[in-house]
Amino acid sequence: MNAVVKMKIASLHAAPDRHSELIDEALYGMPVEVQEEIDENWVKIRTFYRYEGYTLKSNLYVGTEPTVNWVYEANDVVIQNFADVLKAPKIQSENILTLTRGAFIKVVLEAGLDPTWAKVQLVTGEEGYVRSAWIQDRIKVYTTNEVAFRKQVVETAFRYMGTPYRWGGKTPLGIDCSGLVSMAYMLNGAFIYRDAKIEEGFPLRKIEGDNLKPGDLIFFPGHVAMYIGNDEYIHSSLGGNEVNVNSLNLQHDHYREDLATTITEYGSIF
Repeated sequence: MNAVVKMKIASLHAAPDRHSELIDEALYGMPVEVQEEIDENWVKIRTFYRYEGYTLKSNLYVGTEPTVNWVYEANDVVIQNFADVLKAPKIQSENILTLTRGAFIKVVLEAGLDPTWAKVQLVTGEEGYVRSAWIQDRIKVYTTNEVAFRKQVVETAFRYMGTPYRWGGKTPLGIDCSGLVSMAYMLNGAFIYRDAKIEEGFPLRKIEGDNLKPGDLIFFPGHVAMYIGNDEYIHSSLGGNEVNVNSLNLQHDHYREDLATTITEYGSIF
């Protein structure tokens, strides 16, 4: 059974219970596979990036043809922290829905529309308007230009700078360590495992520390960060309470001994 997330954020839990651990967040417009119907309220789903969890049925739009069409036609993604979808292309218009960075939407053409606005279609078929600068084409396959990818993925991670730490989160409302790196990669067309480890079947592979370059990942026990060069890394740290930059260099003001001395491995898609 196919479905699409119709809420701004669909929480994925470790069990079909609101009080169970939050393990991930599926964002608006993302396609999912319903694997099991638990009861009248809960389903087990698998995301398109192969992560599994339990969510409320009310978070999903379940259908056949409309759902399939959406998967192929929702070729745009929100890149602004938050983007209001408005009834008309003017800031005074009624807000239909607010989306977060990473949400999938479909842009539709409208002759004569002010280019600073984009007309978009939502999962339900309803149409509205978003600032053009707040969306971009969804990258489905990452560039083989290594220099370009590394630059893009680091820049994307920095868009979350200062975002508060949230266990299982992956939006500007709150994000955890693997949420940060997986979203930075996803927004640039690379789909890596959602948790803080290198998982077989995903493009990330183990490398030696001497080969570490910007955009590569550094793994610690239960934690992951993105290397940005000059012995520094960006990460969402429970200890730091938000997305910030720390250093592997003992002489640096932002050195964190608890991390620098507990590195388990390094990973790269190159």
